[in-house]
Amino acid sequence: MTTTERDAKSDDVPYRDKRMTLGDHLREFRKRVLIAAAALVVGMIVSFILTDGIIWAMTEPIRVVAERRGDEGAVTLMFATVTSAFDLRIRIAFAVGLLLSAPVWLWQIWAFLMPGLTRKEVRYTVGFVAAAVPLFFSGAFFGWIMLPHLVELMAGFTPTGASNFYDAKYYYDFTFKLLLVVGVSFVTPVFLVALNLAGVMTGREIMKGWRVAIVIATVFAGAATPAADVVSMLVLAVILTILFFAAAGLSMLFDRRRGKREAALLGSAA
Repeated sequence: MTTTERDAKSDDVPYRDKRMTLGDHLREFRKRVLIAAAALVVGMIVSFILTDGIIWAMTEPIRVVAERRGDEGAVTLMFATVTSAFDLRIRIAFAVGLLLSAPVWLWQIWAFLMPGLTRKEVRYTVGFVAAAVPLFFSGAFFGWIMLPHLVELMAGFTPTGASNFYDAKYYYDFTFKLLLVVGVSFVTPVFLVALNLAGVMTGREIMKGWRVAIVIATVFAGAATPAADVVSMLVLAVILTILFFAAAGLSMLFDRRRGKREAALLGSAA
């Protein structure tokens, strides 16, 4: 057996060949869930302590708009119910706590699944996470940069003599969804590469859809940003388009390497 054949065979072997009963799996699952839940609770407690700073940073665009109008009472964050201020802090604590505890609960998921994965699947998963996490945070950061411009731009359409009272719950949902949607959009090219590695799509097939990809990126950028904010829309559309072409090029490179490996296996078999 050649070295190439041995490497190909070892790729299909489970990372850790350990037999476990159903009861063992359930106990392992319970342990992982309890550790992840404890990490989330700790993260939420820390986040709850930091909510003042987070709310202050989140509402900076509102203060900027109020300062430009010269009337702080004309633009303000509104808590409509008795418990809405506490509800907002809990929402923020959960979201930020989930983020802070991500290394722990992601590791628990990984540790639970890893024994059943093959070595090839382990490498693919590590590569996927290593690419997806920085891209997601880059997208969320881009959304955070866009947020002040969006608030200021939309506040500019308020008629003279009217006031802007932003409901705290709505404002938080708007901010959170903006960061989440833009962050996920940055990760989309990684899914294309994953489909290529799974053999669902070739790099050439992905590249053939470049026209559709540009249209989708433009439409998404237009939906994620206000119609009047053309600059943010163009920047977001260009970034998404570049990420698409990077994913297509990387997939074509993987196809070429896969083709050479298969040709070597056929040559050795002959």
